[in-house]
Amino acid sequence: MEAESAPAGESLREATQRRLLRFSELRGKSMAAGEFWDIVAITAADEKQELAYKQQLSEKLKKKELPLGVQYHVFVDPAGAKIGGYSQRLPSASALGKIFTALPFGSPIYQMLELKLAMYIDFPSHMNPGILITCADDIELYSIGESEFIRFDKPGFTALAHPSSLTVGTTHGVFILEPCNHLEYRDLEYRSCHRFLHKPSIEEMYEFDAVCRPRNFFQQEFAGSNIPSLKLEPEYVYTDSLFYMDHKTAKKLLAFYEKIGTLHCEIDAYGDFLQALGPGATVEYTKNTSNVTKEESELVDMRQRIFHLLKGTPLNVVVLNNSKFYHIGTTEEYLFHFTADSSLKSELGLQSIAFSLFPSIPECSTNKPCIIQSILDSTCSVTPGSVVEYSRLGPDVSVGENCIISGAYVKTTAVLPAYSFVCSLSLKMNGHLKYSTMACGVQDNLKKNVKTLSDVKLLQFFGVCFLSCLDIWNLKVTEELFSGNKTCLSLWNARIFPVCSSLSDSVTTSLKMLNAVQSKSAFSLNNYKLLSIEEMLFYKDIEDMITYREQIFLEITLNRKQSDLETSY
Repeated sequence: MEAESAPAGESLREATQRRLLRFSELRGKSMAAGEFWDIVAITAADEKQELAYKQQLSEKLKKKELPLGVQYHVFVDPAGAKIGGYSQRLPSASALGKIFTALPFGSPIYQMLELKLAMYIDFPSHMNPGILITCADDIELYSIGESEFIRFDKPGFTALAHPSSLTVGTTHGVFILEPCNHLEYRDLEYRSCHRFLHKPSIEEMYEFDAVCRPRNFFQQEFAGSNIPSLKLEPEYVYTDSLFYMDHKTAKKLLAFYEKIGTLHCEIDAYGDFLQALGPGATVEYTKNTSNVTKEESELVDMRQRIFHLLKGTPLNVVVLNNSKFYHIGTTEEYLFHFTADSSLKSELGLQSIAFSLFPSIPECSTNKPCIIQSILDSTCSVTPGSVVEYSRLGPDVSVGENCIISGAYVKTTAVLPAYSFVCSLSLKMNGHLKYSTMACGVQDNLKKNVKTLSDVKLLQFFGVCFLSCLDIWNLKVTEELFSGNKTCLSLWNARIFPVCSSLSDSVTTSLKMLNAVQSKSAFSLNNYKLLSIEEMLFYKDIEDMITYREQIFLEITLNRKQSDLETSY
């Protein structure tokens, strides 16, 4: 490793900013063949989500926020088990999709889609025909030599690998690499994978020799190494992020799918494809269902068929030793990375106030709130650690710490308790425009479910027994309280959120039910039409939600133009 090389964090920031700059130069410009991706495909869980994605893509193309001349497609999941999700761990992304999550930088604001395209900007020109598969809720940053490029030119699968702690490895895929023939670390290494483990325990990482240690003479330099993820880590593993499959492999999987017809079980593109690869792969993993969302009777058989289909296919690994992997798919991760994480802020250039109208935040404060495309009154206060996006907050609105406020309009004086999650949706019900606001705690587990009404007491809302909350709201525990599957009862399908005729009334009413739980004072919901989050997503009016965001965008733009005119005089 060269002594004069730039510090790891700095080189990572410079490489990231270079890619963002290059992407910004392509926005709104027509791409020549081979200059960019041929096709960008987004998967949707259902037809409602498909429509939402298509409308947002159309808006982006109209406003020239994406490169032009590229085929942008949205594919809805076919009948059977789903591959797209509903973002239940970050429900502010449920209505419009995680790939359209707003990020606190850029003008206009970048969303995850633009960031993904920017970070992968060098890939297409060094890639053989094939498919690159990535998730919508993670960020991969990396730095390699100026004359180096990541190549996707080998047969089979090629995956990126990032050095991570053993703890991180328990929630990711972990590569067991074939031994390498060089002693020094390089920012970019091409390796072969012996075996892939999906969310292994720490004991399994040791058992299968997935744990890496500093290489020989490099041991002494390790603590101050140029590998950010490895600093002060005596042991580490290489974890997964995105992966590529060549055209031949993709055709093989497609032919297999066409032969079997409709899938009746959940197949994971990471766990079920990658675990079948490499010379050390065994069929045992097919019987392990601990990481499966919903276990179906056909699952083991289907996994075994995929294993035999892919067995012997190479798994090539691009090791990125100077890289970082960020996951923002949960409320806790979202809040941390957007408000408190100084590393990501520096590398991506995240802003505390991004394309918003809001009084300035003192520069000396380290932990700050994050305001994204929102208009806040000068008398508002937003406590550090909270995120406000696509919202209007009127006079004397006070937001507590670690809150997420999305798509809301708070007209009057209001207090939003610390750790509140408030997200408003426009609805189209019987041809009429209505509004409903989901309000709960950022730490509430919306996915946790019970099978019977007698077990509803095991659910928690804002840290309080759900049964107690129902008493406060004067609601009875009946089957009618829940939408959808009556043997899968959760906060996700509990009919507790009021429907109102205006956006501001919707927010005010939902805040009253939230404050009632906190203060343990009665607030009856009996006189309201109530929906579950599940139903809110069914009735969502995408067009109105996009219009609301656009109104905020135009008002901020106009205000900025007026400020520029006043400054120039």
